[in-house]
Amino acid sequence: MTAGDLWTYYVHMRTATVRDLRNDFSKLEKWLAEGEEIQIQKRGEPVAVLSPPKREFVKPDYRARLKRLWGDRVFSKEEETAMRESEYSDWEK
Repeated sequence: MTAGDLWTYYVHMRTATVRDLRNDFSKLEKWLAEGEEIQIQKRGEPVAVLSPPKREFVKPDYRARLKRLWGDRVFSKEEETAMRESEYSDWEK
């Protein structure tokens, strides 16, 4: 991180005191739930940074889902056409 990055990082971070941490944790917990990082200060000096847990996006495994639903079944063109026609005929009713 460059000095400019650090300045932006700490300027936009929420701050709280050790007293806030001890006496008003529910407020800090709400900030964390909203994804905010909180700098904890003691006598005006930073002593810690609280951050929410990192949540990783897990991309769904569509192939595994299809295999679980249909197994190794492969439809012929005629079967596929018949299924589509039956679905569309339900909509027309």
